[in-house]
Amino acid sequence: MSIGQRTPPSFFRQEVTEVAPQLLGKTLVRKFDDGSIGKFMITEVEAYRGTEDLACHASKGRTARTEVMFHNGGLVYVYLIYGMYWMLNFVTGTENEPTAVLIRGLEGISGPGRVGRTLQLDKSFYGEDLSTSERIWLEESDIIPRHITTPRIGINYAGEPWISKHWRFVAEK
Repeated sequence: MSIGQRTPPSFFRQEVTEVAPQLLGKTLVRKFDDGSIGKFMITEVEAYRGTEDLACHASKGRTARTEVMFHNGGLVYVYLIYGMYWMLNFVTGTENEPTAVLIRGLEGISGPGRVGRTLQLDKSFYGEDLSTSERIWLEESDIIPRHITTPRIGINYAGEPWISKHWRFVAEK
């Protein structure tokens, strides 16, 4: 794949803990309603791994909220928290393997709530196909940042071993 080329669906159809660190350094492109285009380097992500991962929404089963996670990777999964923040996730894996990566940070934007606000996300992005969307997609870059891994944030409700899994990937500055 060459720089600036749209990331293909096959990239997302790998195991979630393989996809997550490879997202770091890729360019998230957002075409806004006014026609302007924003390009943002992904700097922080978290992996959520299926029905067995008690921190993953899919652990509650197949619901209207989680349906998109049960499809082939390469789709957008957004959900609202606190009635005000749209969280951006990319579905990974293959059909009936409900995994996704939460985008926690972009260059200059820290925190998934701020990411959603900056990108002006809403419910209409749910299920958007990253390979064909005219509003949101990923592009390849030549940046492959060194990164650290840490436990995921804000998932104490899931208990062990899930709270100790080092499935948060952060690009080093």
